[in-house]
Amino acid sequence: MSLISFPLTSTIHCYVPMELCSILHFLENKSILVTGATGFLAKVFIEKILRVQPNVKKLYLLLRAADSISALHRFNTEVIGKELFKVVKEKYGAKLNPLILEKVTLVPGDITLESLGIQDTTLQEEILGEVDMVINLAATTDFDERYDVALGINTFGPANLLNFSKQCSKLRVFLHVSTAYVCGEKEGLVLETPFKVGDTLNGTCGLNINTERHIVEEKLKELQSHNASQKNISSTMKDLGIQRAKKYGWPNTYAFTKAMGEMMLGQLKEETSLVIIRPTIITSTYKEPFPGWLEGIRNIDSFVVGYGKGKMTCFIGDPLSIVDLIPADMVVNAMIVAMAAHANESTDPIIYHVGTSMANPVLYRRLQDYGLRFFTERPWINKDGKPVIVSKGTELGTKYAVHRYMEMHYLIPLKILSLINTLSCKYFQSTYFDLSRKVKFLMRLVELFSPYVFFKGVFDDMNTEKLRMAARESGIENEIFYFDPKSINWDDYFMYTHIAGVFKYAFK
Repeated sequence: MSLISFPLTSTIHCYVPMELCSILHFLENKSILVTGATGFLAKVFIEKILRVQPNVKKLYLLLRAADSISALHRFNTEVIGKELFKVVKEKYGAKLNPLILEKVTLVPGDITLESLGIQDTTLQEEILGEVDMVINLAATTDFDERYDVALGINTFGPANLLNFSKQCSKLRVFLHVSTAYVCGEKEGLVLETPFKVGDTLNGTCGLNINTERHIVEEKLKELQSHNASQKNISSTMKDLGIQRAKKYGWPNTYAFTKAMGEMMLGQLKEETSLVIIRPTIITSTYKEPFPGWLEGIRNIDSFVVGYGKGKMTCFIGDPLSIVDLIPADMVVNAMIVAMAAHANESTDPIIYHVGTSMANPVLYRRLQDYGLRFFTERPWINKDGKPVIVSKGTELGTKYAVHRYMEMHYLIPLKILSLINTLSCKYFQSTYFDLSRKVKFLMRLVELFSPYVFFKGVFDDMNTEKLRMAARESGIENEIFYFDPKSINWDDYFMYTHIAGVFKYAFK
C-alpha cells in the first residue's frame, strides 16, 4: 500500500530538535519525577534507567498509596518484583538493593489531587528543589472508564502535575505521554499538531473542560440523592463518558479525556518546556531488556487470546487497514531522547507520534495470518489435554458485516428467546437474562473496538523522524536508545516475540 498519496499541507507543526549529545551523559546526576510508576510503560522506563544509567541522581516514583508502607508494598510487588527486572537483577546482583535504596524514592500520593496529594512536606520540598525532569505516565486506559475517574486522572491529573512541576526550581522539561488516538476516527494523514482549548473533532462548539467536571459533579449528586447503588453509579458514569465523548466527536471516554488533558497542558505550560508523546498501540518489548515482555492482556492481545483458545471464530476489522503497533521499549527510548532534545526550551508544545504506520506499516490481514500460523504450529492445550485447532475464521471486513453477523447470531436468537420466555410465563427467565447480558457485553465490545479495527488513518511522524535524524547525526548511543520502526521485521517479531509473549502470559 502506498502512503505517499496523503497530502502534506502547510499546517504541519514541525520542529527540528536541538543538537543532541550523549543521552547517558544527559541522564547522569539528574533527578526525575515519574507518575503512574506501577503502570506498564513506567516499569519499562524505570528498568531502562536503572540498567543503562545507574548514575542517575534520583528517581522519584509517585504511586497511588495512603502511606510509605503501602507505597513500598506496591513497589516491591508491582514493579521490582516483576520478571521485567531479571536482567537488572543479574547485572547488579547483591548491589541492586543498595542501588535502589540510594536512587529510588517512593512518593505516596495521587495525581488527581492538588500538590499530588503528597502529605510529607519534607519530601515535597525535596522534590521541588531537586527534580530536573517530570514524566507523566499516570493514566486510565479503559475505553469506557467511569467519566469521573477518567476526567480526574487523564484530564485534570496532568494539569495538577504541571502546576506542581512549575514550582520545581530546577525543572528542565515536562514530558507527557498521551495517545495517538486523540485524533478519534480521523481518516488520511494524522498530523503531529497540538490541541487548543475547546477544540472538537466534529465542529460542535461549546466544549468547556470545567463544565464537563461540573456535569459530572451534578450527576453524582443526583445519583446519591436517589440512593443509587454503586453498581448503578458506575454504569451511569460509564455511559455519561461515552455520551459526552461522542457529542464532541471522540469515539470513547479514553481518547476524549486524554485529548482534554493535552488541551489543559497547552493552556497552562507558560515557559515550561513541554513535550507530548503520542504512542500508537503499544505492544511487548522488541529487544530490551529482553524480547516479548508484556503485562496484562492489552488491546489487540485480547483477540489473540480468544483466537488461540478457540473462542473467537471471526475476525472483526478491515483486512486492508493498517494497524499501528509499536513495541514498548521503542516508546521509552523515544521519550528519553525527546527529553534530552528539548530540555530548557520554552517553545510551543512539541508533539511526537511514536508508531509504525508511516515508516513500516503492517496490514490487519497479516496479523490474522500470524495468529493462524502461530497457533497451528503451537496450539494451546485445553483443560482436557487436547490441542485447540484454529482455522482461518469468518472475516467481517465492514461495519455492516459486523452488525449483520451480530444480528443473525445474537440479536435475533435473543428476540426469539424473549418471545418464548413470555409465552411460557417466564420459564426461561434465567436463560434469557444470561444471554441478554452476553449480547450486551458483546455489543459494547464491538462498539468500543470498531474505531480501531476499522481505522483509516496513518500517523504522520515527521517530528519523530527529525528526532531520529538528529540522534543519528549527533552520533549518540543509538544502539541503546533505538526507536526506528523501520528496523522491525514483523514476521520475526510477531511469530517469535509478541505472540510468544502473549502465549506465555495468558496461556499458563
